[in-house]
Amino acid sequence: MEMAAAAGGGVEVEKGVMRVLLVDDSPVDRRVAQLLLSSDSCAGSFHVIAVDSAKKAMEFLGLKDGKAIDMVLTDYCMPEMTGYDLLKAIKALNPLKPIPVIVMSSEDEPQRISRCLNAGAEDYIVKPLQSKDVQRLRNCSTARPKPNKAVPNRKLLAPLLPPSAAGATASPSGRRASLAGVAMVLHSSSVELSQYFPLLLKLVVLVYAVLCVGELLHRWSSGGGCSLSARWCA
Repeated sequence: MEMAAAAGGGVEVEKGVMRVLLVDDSPVDRRVAQLLLSSDSCAGSFHVIAVDSAKKAMEFLGLKDGKAIDMVLTDYCMPEMTGYDLLKAIKALNPLKPIPVIVMSSEDEPQRISRCLNAGAEDYIVKPLQSKDVQRLRNCSTARPKPNKAVPNRKLLAPLLPPSAAGATASPSGRRASLAGVAMVLHSSSVELSQYFPLLLKLVVLVYAVLCVGELLHRWSSGGGCSLSARWCA
């Protein structure tokens, strides 16, 4: 039944659509991945071909010579032939231009992750596959991303917009980043001022001391002059 679904891999797909060979012996996990990659949130970016074993995946790749697949998404733990064995076999098919392989597993083990990445895996995803993982699949695929005409590029529009409009299109995260930048500038300014504060304080004290000495000299000179005049008159 699964190979019948795989036979559909020869069907022509729209340019830019990523053709994914999904390999998982679990019907539930396989279905979850299929529904996610076929959902409206993916905007038709993926064409999924599902098989339930690594051996069937190798048969499919052998028949198609790997040209009909942009990426292989495989489970790690499978009977007979594991996802790790499939990874090494796929990389050996065409060493000069290997098919990208992403390994999935329900266990987040550092040794297993390192093992797969060292064998040539483009990524390692913890199951079940979630919507946040879709962009990781796109980044690993050799196919060109399907252009999205519905959403304009705000970075390109920002220079053409007035400051008020450009600020209106900024995301909440962007506004938070801007506020954080302003806070950092103010903090650095306060740090610089604090470095000069002791010097300013000493200067103020020195000026005050000079004024006090000048006042004392003025009073002394005024008092001494008066006493001399009194003695002369006497």
